[in-house]
Amino acid sequence: MLHLRDLTDVTGYVRGGCSPVGMKKAFPTFIDESARALGRMIVSAGKRGLQMKLTPAALAKAADAVFVPLRK
Repeated sequence: MLHLRDLTDVTGYVRGGCSPVGMKKAFPTFIDESARALGRMIVSAGKRGLQMKLTPAALAKAADAVFVPLRK
């Protein structure tokens, strides 16, 4: 996870506008494997206050993300 103070310098995004889809720079994206059980999930759509609802599989495809165990 990136520290908030480094967010804009590293990603070019402001807090609340970071989206796993359509990033300005290609960063590895990981989704906790437990998300596979969700029907839909809501993630940032790249602008503060704008979200998108999609299936975990659709998010993984759009973000070129992989499912991994992120929590203990």
